[in-house]
Amino acid sequence: MLVAVGLVIGVILGLVVQPTIPAGLQPYLPIAIVAALDAMFGALRAYLDEVFSDRVFITSFIFNVLIAAFIVFLGDQLGVGSQMTTAVVVVLGIRIFANAAAIRRHIFKA
Repeated sequence: MLVAVGLVIGVILGLVVQPTIPAGLQPYLPIAIVAALDAMFGALRAYLDEVFSDRVFITSFIFNVLIAAFIVFLGDQLGVGSQMTTAVVVVLGIRIFANAAAIRRHIFKA
């Protein structure tokens, strides 16, 4: 529940404050958001499966964002940044949909 409250507060603050992102970091923001969503859906699934650990959630959240950003950075350095961005989004998207399906099965028993 605390995670959901934090998410709502963060979204509201982002809409009110409207921070500017430096141009050098703009390619990494969508990847960071998708990685964070993956961690949050994983946490919700773990909570519903009654195996949630706040330590696992925090480390998963931080490392997902850092690793995804590093992969895109590495792709930029190799000259294939857009392909690496696509690869990261596809992999994390698959994980998000897998977690969403598990959450749906848990909630609706179907």
